[in-house]
Amino acid sequence: MSLVAIGACYLDTILTTPHYPGEDDKLRASSISHRRGGNCPNSLEVLKQLTANNPSTADVSLNLIAVLPARTSTASQEIQSAFKPHVDLSHCIFREAYNEPASSYIIKSESSGSRTIVNYSELPEMTVDEFTQIAGQLTNPSWFHFEGRIPDVTLSCIRHLRQQYPSATISVEVEKPGREGLQNLAEEADVVFYSKSWAQGNGYQTAEECVQKQSTLTRKASLLCCTWGQGGAVALETKTQSLVQSPAYSAANFRVIDPIGAGDTFIAGMLYALICRGNEWSLSQKLGFANRLAGMKVSQEGFSGLNRALEGFT
Repeated sequence: MSLVAIGACYLDTILTTPHYPGEDDKLRASSISHRRGGNCPNSLEVLKQLTANNPSTADVSLNLIAVLPARTSTASQEIQSAFKPHVDLSHCIFREAYNEPASSYIIKSESSGSRTIVNYSELPEMTVDEFTQIAGQLTNPSWFHFEGRIPDVTLSCIRHLRQQYPSATISVEVEKPGREGLQNLAEEADVVFYSKSWAQGNGYQTAEECVQKQSTLTRKASLLCCTWGQGGAVALETKTQSLVQSPAYSAANFRVIDPIGAGDTFIAGMLYALICRGNEWSLSQKLGFANRLAGMKVSQEGFSGLNRALEGFT
């Protein structure tokens, strides 16, 4: 089984502050941290923990396609080193004329628990021609997961995959409410992950309403998922119209520590459950595991040690 994730890779600088600064304010941060980010890289970071050193998932291959700066740049070396040996970056696109990576600057408010993100990148985005060339080099890929970026390019990539790898499963993340073209991606995918912000931005009042109404538009999809923060998440099997709901994860002394990457972690949990557990777990178990994983991530800094979500889970 081979999973290929396609999306941007960032290096994040995270400032934790007592509250959000007002315009022209001066505010001292209480902490600073640096880590690799990006939706697909975050999901792969979690997936590599769930699949590594596990005999039952030894045949699962994880691959990233992302645009990175020059191969010898410090940033690219750090990114490759962080993923080895469990994630293959050999199909990434290295922009040799650039040394600076895509970057995110994140302000995390202690008072509200929310975060504001400012992105910057001078790297030229992946083109359809570049992707089709890479796709031709892959060996029997079985699942492609796309971050919902540059929808027109992504749509062409998905349509190319339908011709080249007709048996492969394709999933997409539909996250940013103001990004035109995401609906078109959802209509071409087998599995769709909707965010609360996208759902609300498109007039849906609940996660249930989102997946039920979207099921009339996404004729190719077999599974639709929508997360709703503290409201948990829902999943809908479109063929049977079977809808399951899972409450948000909670545990003794639970509190929100770091919400950055919670959605990426949820997607990692669902991809793991779908790819590695298949018919072994019911849809309710799959959704419950993804929620558990995302909740554990929110209650800690960063992504380390999340494979413990598997302990005792049934």
